[in-house]
Amino acid sequence: MPRVVRALVLQHIACEPPGVFEDVLRERDVELHRVELDEGDALPDWRDFDAIVAMGGPMSVNDDAELPWLREERGAIGDAVRAGRPYWGVCLGVQLLAASLGARVYPGPEPEVGLLPVSMTGEARSDPVFGEAPHELVTLQWHGDTFELPDGAVRLASSPAYANQAFRFERAYGVQFHLEVSAEMAREWAEVPAYVSSLERTLGADGAPAFLASIEEKADQMRAAGRSLFERWLDRVAT
Repeated sequence: MPRVVRALVLQHIACEPPGVFEDVLRERDVELHRVELDEGDALPDWRDFDAIVAMGGPMSVNDDAELPWLREERGAIGDAVRAGRPYWGVCLGVQLLAASLGARVYPGPEPEVGLLPVSMTGEARSDPVFGEAPHELVTLQWHGDTFELPDGAVRLASSPAYANQAFRFERAYGVQFHLEVSAEMAREWAEVPAYVSSLERTLGADGAPAFLASIEEKADQMRAAGRSLFERWLDRVAT
């Protein structure tokens, strides 16, 4: 079966690896090149890779003054995507995709945190990746920013709080929500100050234990849904 040979993984904090998406890549013997940009790793030339997977992080796309490497990352993503390189972005990764294509990324009215449903749009029904997904998916949400759709993008999923939850631009896909996370990963996120702040603003100072318990209960279900989406992206878009 044709497959992606080399994948560039863009990480922005150690506790946000690709999770179940990485499992799928390794099962297919894809060669992963991981860079942790927040740790000062150099951004390699995207032309050396068959696909890009960009994960989340506690920073904002707009934090250029504090994190000047974000500008270079956005530029590389925009160039790669416009050149037709397959891209899969999650949370910060979808916001970077939107920004790299000229769309505005900005704070939402309040953080969206919890195990919350997203609904497929009408356009999703004919999409090669989202077309076979259930109309509604339970997802892990843990973010405060949102974004406008870039010109030429197709919205694929929405939630009541944030209309833009997933979109496609040519061979690039981005999802605002998390389906890749294990219970262990979520517990690590609950140690990150920025994530703790948004969690407490949404669920209260004592909300973490119940929230983490609910993630543990639903993690296998969410990861199975994430695996299905990612496998279809690999099979039908990335190759």
